[in-house]
Amino acid sequence: MTSDASFTGSPFLSLHLLETLVAVLPVRDENGSPKSIVYGGAERHMITSQARRRAERVHARDRANAGVGALAGRGTGIRTREWALITARALASEHGWDKDEAVKTARAVIEATGLKFGDPAKKTVANLTKVLLFAPSDAGSRIAAHIAEHGEQLQTWTASYLTAQAATAKPKKGTKKQADPADTDSEVSDNPADAKSLPALPPETRTAVLTALAPRDAIDIALYGRFLAEIADSPNVDGAIQSSHAFTVHEAEQVDDFYAAADDAKLDRKKNALDFLDAADDAGAGMTGYQSLISGTFYRHAVLDRLKLRNNLRAAGMSAQEAEEASTAAEAEFVNAFVEAFPEAKKNSTASTGSLPALVLAFEGERPYNYAAAFQRPIDENPEDKGGEGPAGPAAVKRLLAHHVFVSERRADIKTGRVLTYDPQIDTLLGKLKTLGATPVTSIEELTA
Repeated sequence: MTSDASFTGSPFLSLHLLETLVAVLPVRDENGSPKSIVYGGAERHMITSQARRRAERVHARDRANAGVGALAGRGTGIRTREWALITARALASEHGWDKDEAVKTARAVIEATGLKFGDPAKKTVANLTKVLLFAPSDAGSRIAAHIAEHGEQLQTWTASYLTAQAATAKPKKGTKKQADPADTDSEVSDNPADAKSLPALPPETRTAVLTALAPRDAIDIALYGRFLAEIADSPNVDGAIQSSHAFTVHEAEQVDDFYAAADDAKLDRKKNALDFLDAADDAGAGMTGYQSLISGTFYRHAVLDRLKLRNNLRAAGMSAQEAEEASTAAEAEFVNAFVEAFPEAKKNSTASTGSLPALVLAFEGERPYNYAAAFQRPIDENPEDKGGEGPAGPAAVKRLLAHHVFVSERRADIKTGRVLTYDPQIDTLLGKLKTLGATPVTSIEELTA
């Protein structure tokens, strides 16, 4: 990959954020319980970086597609297993193909390129790839256009491919009969030797599919990266964003909230009952259960590798000038998403997506800087006259900024940071602190240099 020698700024933008959340459940484990970690000898609530990254990526993509923000009108990606179905829909809607023929051809073409699909006997997964593939949002339309242009040739190839595939299918356990294209008791073998017996996809078609699936100008692929092991000659992208798990700055406990859901029809009958016996028949809730909720002040952190972003865009085919312009826009939108986006689990029942951070600290340097160590000792929320530090929000702000000032005095590469708050109490606190190590700003846009 060619290094972008034209870039002369600080290579890393470090972002740090404190936010207080009350009675929410933004991410859960396989049992529906909140996720947690033990740090500094105390259990903390945790919001995983995976949940954060997806929320930020989708937030930026939706704004770009809506013509809003710094990335308005630029290409973005979709991560899905449905590329055969997306391609088939484009064949049907844009090129007039029969739906069943479109699905059959699209699946065969993409599979022959190197992606494995689900069991053809199971309708729910038959036309889904086994792995999620992050590719530009117009990839399906591009593949469909190529298939339509070479329709007769590829339909003939598909027929021979499916016939040969059926001949190499292996019977499922407990069956002895010969495999048949429509036989639901057979499955396609994953044996590479069997794959070699299938007719090869025409080279120009394979090139067209790989080109369509390549990262190209999808900004979010350059930002967040992608990994595709199944097709060796399809480029992987090492993302330019590093994200940490968010955790509470204090010891935390979950709350199991008992709820009772009302049955409207039952309550209406009870309200209009003529005697107490009829009312008794409709006693009780419609459904009951428990839901886990968490509260606390969280610290989270992310880093943008500016050089990596520019190199990713150059490798995708942009000129140095185009990569520079796109990178500047991508940085602005990434910072916006870091501040604004939030995982949407339980958003309607907890209003979690309406939260605003108590403090955002942004600064540049020659390397990333993670300030999680500032909270290794959990904050004691007892009053100060009882040996504690008071409420976690202001206490965390004091700790974070003190940590930043201390590190900045010892690391010459750190440039003066910027701080943004949406909390009037924190704003008052910033005015009282003797040293911030950062310049207060009033908008997200000012967080980037």
